Parts: sequence; C-alpha cells; structure tokens
Amino acid sequence: MNGPDTQRTAEVSITEGLRLASIEAEIVEEMPPGASTRRFFRLKATSGATLVAMYAPRGVGGPVQAKQALGHEPFLRARALLASWGLPVPAVHAFVEERDLLIVEDLGPETLALHLERYPEHAPRLYTHAVELLARAQDRFATASERCIVHERAFDYELLRFEVDHFLDYGLLASGVQVSAAGRSVFEAAAHFLASSIAELERGFSHRDYQSKNLMVRDVAGSLQLTWIDFQDAMLGPRAYDLVALLMDSYQSFDDAFVEARLRDYCQARGGIDLAELRAEFDLITVQRKLKDAGRFVYMLRKRENPSFLCYVDASIARARAALDRVRDATPALERLADFLSEVVPQRTALSAQST
Repeated sequence: MNGPDTQRTAEVSITEGLRLASIEAEIVEEMPPGASTRRFFRLKATSGATLVAMYAPRGVGGPVQAKQALGHEPFLRARALLASWGLPVPAVHAFVEERDLLIVEDLGPETLALHLERYPEHAPRLYTHAVELLARAQDRFATASERCIVHERAFDYELLRFEVDHFLDYGLLASGVQVSAAGRSVFEAAAHFLASSIAELERGFSHRDYQSKNLMVRDVAGSLQLTWIDFQDAMLGPRAYDLVALLMDSYQSFDDAFVEARLRDYCQARGGIDLAELRAEFDLITVQRKLKDAGRFVYMLRKRENPSFLCYVDASIARARAALDRVRDATPALERLADFLSEVVPQRTALSAQST
C-alpha cells in the first residue's frame, strides 16, 4: 500500500542511502507506481544528471505462491546475467543494501506504451526489435552451461494454477458474480487443464512480464532502441509465455495479422521453429494469462487499493475468449470453459456497469 507513511519511509531511506553512497543528489519527484510494491523516485545530481532511486523493502512483496522476487538482489543478479548476454539493461550506480536502495541509470520517461501513443507507426519496427531481443535471450540461455537465477523459479503447475485461479477469486467472486457449484467445477477442471498442459511445455528463459510498460524507448545516435526493465522475476517458462505478454499486452491492441507477423519474426530469429506449433502454444497460454490478468487487475483494487487497472479487465477477458475459440476443440474442459464464460461474463459486465 502506498500511503504517506510509506512515502516518508522511502524518502528517508533514499536520503540516507545517497549519503552512504557518497552521491550528491536530491529527490525531484516520485515516479508513477506499477503493480509491484516497489517505489521509484527521480533524482537530480549536483552535476545536473538525473538518476532513478528504486526502493524495495526486502520483507515486502506479493503472496508466496506468486514466486515474486523480494528486495534488490534478484534484480542485480538478473541484470548481471542479461548484461553478460548483451541485452540492453540499465546501468547501476550504487546499491545500499542496509537502506533497501538501488540507484540506477535514468532511462527517461518514455516506455514503449507511451511512445506508441505518439508514434503508432513505429509499432512494427519496435515490436520486431523486441521479439529479436527476446529470441537472443532465449538462445543464450539455452546454450549456457552454468545454472543461474532463472533456474531458481519456474512456471510450474502450482504457479500457473495460482494465477488462473485469480480470475475465479477476484475477476468473478470478488466482483459480485454468482458462480454455481456446477460452474465452479467447470472452471476448476479447465484451470487444471491449462496449468498442467502449460507446465508440461519445454521451459527456457522467461522475463515473466515482457510488455510495453517494461520496455523503455530511447533515441541512441538517431536510432530507436529498447531497454529492458522489471526483469527481477525472470524464471523458467515456455518459449511462448513472453510472446503472449508482449503481443497480448493489456495496454496495446493489435490485429491478428500483426501478431502473426511477429510470431514469424520470432521463428525466423530462433530458427527451426514450426509456426503452427508455436501458435498453438501461444493461444493456450493466452487463455491462462489473460484470465489471470483480468483477476489480477481486480486484486489490485481489493488488496492494493489501486483502481487504475480496472479499465483493462474487459479487454483481457475478451482476448482470453478469442484465444479460447481457437483452442476449445482440443479438450472438453476448454469447450465447457467457453460456455461458462458465455454465462458469467455478461453478468460481470452488468455488475460493472451498475458500479460506475
């Protein structure tokens, strides 16, 4: 929760951390929060340069089942790994562990999401670049001989099931939707199928939240370049997971031709990947992730008092249903899930309309 007391604690830690790191700078502004419990502040150094302070108390994080990283150590370890692979990541200026403080390079204010609001015509080029960077990371991980932080967590059955259950718990029940015992049984069977099927897919490197608000756009010598952020939860996952995060992004909307083109870019970048097989995995993961997203956005309101994500709930459900229409014939569990969503989504929509 982001209240005045928490902000004051963060500011005190930053001031003391700067002193301990011998960095002469002052807080200019708090930057917009994301979905995590971390807080970010833009600093201005006496030299005139700007920096970013990341404040992340080690004992604060999401539910244990979410397998989310706490503190700064996972960020630093993941950053070092990605940098060794030649991936674009922010520079680190100081780490003051006792104050839960990390001072990093200021990448500017322009996320890929913000950039596309002004320059939508840049989407094909920048998304091809994003896909190629992801392919590079996955290839480097696949050929690495040593274990690393990525091996310590995985999209296993437990995590995938925890995520998709968010839709029932928050997207429906906490939103006032009445779910019958039969409906719950249908959902649980489908959730088991999704989690078990995705958990059985071959695993490699996964950023975990590879989307337009976690890619920064900068002009480097006249060329637009992307830099990765929010990679501290990197883990083992199926090859298509980050592609779903990127191309089914809650903050963007692309037609199927655009998505198909980027999947082809990925197949070309990695070589030897069958597009039809990749698309089948992509659609299955889309159902799981977008139902999770819809529930998570309501969770952010109920548990974090943050309503800013509610506007993305309906679009997330719509994307899950569109993907479900492409894979529902694969199993009776998904066929019944499609029917279940047809019953409960109109009820959810009606309740949402009443609350506005």
